[in-house]
Amino acid sequence: MKVLVIGYGSIGQRHVRLLLGLGCSVAVVSRRLIEYSPAYTNLTQALENWRPDYVVIASRTSEHHEDLSKLAQHGFCGLVMVEKPLFNFNIPILENKFSKLVVAYNLRFHPLLQRLKAIVDQPSRLITAHIYVGSYLPNWRANTDYRQSYSAQRMAGGGVLRDLSHELDYALWLFGSWQRLTANGGKFSALEIDSDDTYSILMETPSCSSVAIHLNYLDRVPRRQILLNTKEQTISVDLYSNSISLNGVPESIALDRDFTYRSEHQAMLSGHFELLCSAEAAQETLRMIEAAEQAARLHTWIEQ
Repeated sequence: MKVLVIGYGSIGQRHVRLLLGLGCSVAVVSRRLIEYSPAYTNLTQALENWRPDYVVIASRTSEHHEDLSKLAQHGFCGLVMVEKPLFNFNIPILENKFSKLVVAYNLRFHPLLQRLKAIVDQPSRLITAHIYVGSYLPNWRANTDYRQSYSAQRMAGGGVLRDLSHELDYALWLFGSWQRLTANGGKFSALEIDSDDTYSILMETPSCSSVAIHLNYLDRVPRRQILLNTKEQTISVDLYSNSISLNGVPESIALDRDFTYRSEHQAMLSGHFELLCSAEAAQETLRMIEAAEQAARLHTWIEQ
């Protein structure tokens, strides 16, 4: 299959490497001069010359809508994956002929999250859920000044609500659509950024009356953890150590860092779309982000 990756930052390079490993022929669109071939400087030229079957949009979040719209305007009718979040704001998707459009919330493919999904899908068992993710932004990208990254710039789509929206996506995937929520967040640290570095969200969903989510750019020791209380169990999951504890009994799994990214591409290439995040689900995550911002600004609860 011929694949076109738009954007050649750290995530774009990861997509290229994994797709090549899966036997695809891969071209890149990048405005920068890069050491990769074939590479194009604009999307129109790439579509005309490369004629891809599958396009991965890995540009800055603020550029996703423009890139997706250009694909639609060119009549592209193949597979499309957009890096998360779908857009920096909740705006409509242009009418298109894509055979499939998904958003790269790859943590849905983590075996421990799939195990949690099987548990919480059993009726009337979940009581509380706590989700925590934090890591220190200046340590994210080697040899890069964090102040120049899109993460540091709100208008480029940065900030923890969008950058770390994996947690928001899988919370909705696990527990169902939020019914009401409140939030507190903003730029609380001395990081030299204009985007939000901390957010805490409390929400109700159909399957859980209390879902608490905390996201930050501050933890010097990265953490990505989930704690659930059901009628029968207390379940703790650590997505960095790939471990799970059920009522204090620990287990761990071996998982390489590329597993979930590779799995989402394998699902696209094989036509097994069930686990992938749809554009509609990604738009619900954007609605949740904007509701959290409104709740924090107004110091109130927001209802669907």
